[in-house]
Amino acid sequence: MQFRRRLRSRIVLSFLLFGTLLSALFALSTLFLQNYLEDQLIGATLKQELDDYVTQLRLDPSVIEPFYTRIQGYITRPGDPNHTVNAEVRNLPTGVHDVKTANGVFKAAVRKEDDLWAFLIYDVSDNQRLKQQLIAALIGVVLVFSVLSFMLGASASRRVMKPVSDLAARLDTLSEEGKPERLSVHFADDEVGQLADALDSYADRLHHLVERDREFNADVSHELRSPLTVITGATELLLAQPDLDEKVRTRLLRIARAARQSADITTALLHLVRAEQGIDKDSSAQNVGRIVKDVVHLHEPLIGNKSLALRVVEEDRVSVIAPESVVAVTVGNLIGNAMRYTPSGEVLITIGGGRVRVLDTGPGIPEEELEHVFERHYRGQNISGKGAGLGLAIVKRLCELYGWSIHFSNRETGGLCAELRFFGS
Repeated sequence: MQFRRRLRSRIVLSFLLFGTLLSALFALSTLFLQNYLEDQLIGATLKQELDDYVTQLRLDPSVIEPFYTRIQGYITRPGDPNHTVNAEVRNLPTGVHDVKTANGVFKAAVRKEDDLWAFLIYDVSDNQRLKQQLIAALIGVVLVFSVLSFMLGASASRRVMKPVSDLAARLDTLSEEGKPERLSVHFADDEVGQLADALDSYADRLHHLVERDREFNADVSHELRSPLTVITGATELLLAQPDLDEKVRTRLLRIARAARQSADITTALLHLVRAEQGIDKDSSAQNVGRIVKDVVHLHEPLIGNKSLALRVVEEDRVSVIAPESVVAVTVGNLIGNAMRYTPSGEVLITIGGGRVRVLDTGPGIPEEELEHVFERHYRGQNISGKGAGLGLAIVKRLCELYGWSIHFSNRETGGLCAELRFFGS
């Protein structure tokens, strides 16, 4: 089916079908005309010869029967008591008939009157052989025309589709970075050239839009860092006071956690906007276990009055070369979601084997909704509470940027398992 979907294949098939049908129609028309003319000519000739002979016989009974190499004439009494004529012809009514016997194929003109029967028989066996040869020749002509049509279609389609193929090839080589190369300069001022010019215009508009969006997001992310740094510094100074009220300390810890999360998200989004990993050859490996413990410490105030336990199990050391903020945002979203949707029980974070697993004892996610959890603004039917549905979408994009994988599955004992695997860690 893929062959038939290609535009070039459709052109070739069109040429092939057109050539085959046209030559077949020509062959059928030739055969029909040959049969029609043969029937009309031979039949009319035999009928005329027989009528002339009977007329002469009426005028002169001594006229002998005509004799030809391929034509046989007979005059007999009604019923042909002497069986002069073959049985295949004897019982035919008046007229011109086609007769096939063991001796060949004949065309017979019959005239029956009250006092005599007249027969004129013409051997058309050679005509039939010639007709078979003509049919074979016409079949050969149809095949030759079909092959020529196919070759012509292949050649024409190659010439017709070459500019389109060149345009597709140039589109594949366009780089995602920088201003796209103009395509219209490589093509003539025809339909393909108009398409290339339209693609150039669209690419220019898209490039300007993306650049403006990147610059805006980069500027916003950069400008947010300053106030977040001020908030973090002021919070640390206040927390350092020894006589601080416990309620005030709790509120300050929440402020510090929110500022830290905001700073991490800002940095991670900046990498996404620039579509770059923000690492180089000299970047050091981050200890994922340490980052997870810091994130858990920041999320502990969110437990509140819920009967929920947070537990971290580091089976072995996992290191990954990536900005600490990116790792923190990724695992922080998984841990935060597990805490948010688990009313009681335990949230267990295991680290080891090049991965981080977050297991909770919450209600889990219906199987039909698992494939949609990474969609922007998607919220399950049974999900309540605040949230814009962007956290997992951001996590998915970060994983794609750094070559990680993330997978959700329901636990057999109840709850959800979120697994983040670091490739090459």
